[in-house]
Amino acid sequence: MRTAEIKRKTKETDIEIFIKLDGEGRVSVDTGVGFFDHMLTAFAVHSGTDMQITCTGDLNVDAHHTVEDVGIALGQAFAKALGDRSGIARYGSAFIPMDEALCFCAVDISGRPFLAYNAQLSDFRCGDFDNCLAEEFFRAFAFNAGITLHIREEYGKNDHHIIEAMFKAFAHAMSAAVTLTGGGTLSTKGVL
Repeated sequence: MRTAEIKRKTKETDIEIFIKLDGEGRVSVDTGVGFFDHMLTAFAVHSGTDMQITCTGDLNVDAHHTVEDVGIALGQAFAKALGDRSGIARYGSAFIPMDEALCFCAVDISGRPFLAYNAQLSDFRCGDFDNCLAEEFFRAFAFNAGITLHIREEYGKNDHHIIEAMFKAFAHAMSAAVTLTGGGTLSTKGVL
């Protein structure tokens, strides 16, 4: 069973995460940042990952530490749940539309962390979420999960739609990449 539990406590955040990769998208998220909770819920539901996340952060400062640290811990949880990464599809990609917005995501569960992020967001915030934090979350996740992640806005006008389409594209790409194939390690090197 591909599950993981991560607890991470710093002077800025206190986080507990449980994930089950082969779940049904059951989700319980409470970070104190409503829009971010909405995005994490969308990620869980669309990836089919059971996910429980609680985070108490220094929101009196802003949401940066909360969003980045959840990305760190969630990336660590995925890395732990995947183990040696043998027998998975490794790659996944998806285009996801949301009304006028269209976003693309490609993932390689390679052990080589990298983020290529391209979005032209026009507003400062969505609710209580600074829009620049979307990139911070994806970077923290990618570098702690050990994945190569390409995510981009193809086009769009409404920042809520753009960010949500990115999270859903990420969910579908990750779902495809972690799919069990029953084979060995998909690499000419024999290991990831």
